[in-house]
Amino acid sequence: MMTSGMRLRLGAMMFLQYFVWGAWFVTLGTFLATSLQSNGAQIALAFATQSWGAILAPLIVGLMADRYFNAERMLGLLHLAGSALLYGMYTADRFETIYPIVFTYMLLYMPTLALSNSVVLRQLQDPSRQFANIRVWGTGGWIAAGLAISLIFSWDSVAGVAQGQLRNTFVLASVASLLLGLFSFTLPATPPTDTGQSRTVSDLLGLGALRLLKDRNFLTFFVSSVLICIPLAFYYQHANQFLVEIGVENATGKQTLGQVSEVLFMLLIPIFLRRFGMKLTLVIGMAAWSLRYLLFAFGEPSGAATMLLIGIALHGICYDFFFVSGQIYTDSKAGAANRSAAQGLITLATYGVGMLAGFWAAGQITDLHASAAQLHDWRAIWLYPAAFAALVAVAFMVLFKNERINYDASLPARGTGTPEGEGDSPAPTRPAIHGTSPSSGELR
Repeated sequence: MMTSGMRLRLGAMMFLQYFVWGAWFVTLGTFLATSLQSNGAQIALAFATQSWGAILAPLIVGLMADRYFNAERMLGLLHLAGSALLYGMYTADRFETIYPIVFTYMLLYMPTLALSNSVVLRQLQDPSRQFANIRVWGTGGWIAAGLAISLIFSWDSVAGVAQGQLRNTFVLASVASLLLGLFSFTLPATPPTDTGQSRTVSDLLGLGALRLLKDRNFLTFFVSSVLICIPLAFYYQHANQFLVEIGVENATGKQTLGQVSEVLFMLLIPIFLRRFGMKLTLVIGMAAWSLRYLLFAFGEPSGAATMLLIGIALHGICYDFFFVSGQIYTDSKAGAANRSAAQGLITLATYGVGMLAGFWAAGQITDLHASAAQLHDWRAIWLYPAAFAALVAVAFMVLFKNERINYDASLPARGTGTPEGEGDSPAPTRPAIHGTSPSSGELR
């Protein structure tokens, strides 16, 4: 039985894991636009590094950690290297300098999501019931980072942004990454689990699950998942920049409301699935993205700040009702033999292909509606993803046929839902270790 001390150590690891990410990634677009005078296309390139990291993470973890290295040691080494790279971002003075550093960092950071999950899961007797209680510390770390930036340091205030103080977020993240890197070497030994069986690149990327696309319903879900990630990218790439540019105070702190809502709406997923079915739950998740962007388009801080806050708070519905429910649907369709491959395929397609396309589109559209002073017509910008998400939701509603799903086999135990989001994905009820656990669906 896991002791309270072990639970505290694993929780602290998860806290730091997501504190590091949240301390710089949320405000990256704002920093690039204001301090380095980057345009939308350049900001898109920077955010796309996350997708490249997500695509390559299964290869890095599956080919190395599963065979040759203890997970906790590899986690420590990657975070120590990440600390140096984050400090390199702090010193960068132009986009051409910071971009290769961000790219390299994301190639190293994204595998740590699977590695941290692996360290935790190997210590649990009943992962389906216990994992969420540890994973929720990660959401707490992300929230703490946002609140620190806004409420403690005020780096994202109008004055702070004008003075270039957002650069300090990289130092904050660097120190946290250094602490986590050193702390990781004290974590429980998590040796390689690969017993020598040969696995191909196709296995690691989940391409073996492509046979599931012969099922029309799963094909509809798969294509919709890729397409909905295009409007999704607009939020991750430009939400903070939008809020800061229109003068919302404590924007980064206010954005943590989205993570709080994830916790609340996660608890509602079992109720919605059992009462309304998979189809309606997924449609609500997609429609919520359209509603969120409409609230952003027509909400103004001077007269309708409430609309902006509601748009942020919708993150729980946007993410949980589609992506978490979608993982449950994928789990139920794949069966035991293809479960890990199917989850890997969905992750590769959404956070890889879908998000790459979304980041590019968001960069092009923001540049299209930018003035000479790099101010933006945000109403026009947000209407693009609002319309696109609505179209995807309508198409899905027409093409997807409702079906009975064995929810009890896939749903987390009552009260153990885990918030995910800027993305995350909860561990499946039957989690695999290292490269087969979700590694790139951990977005906020």
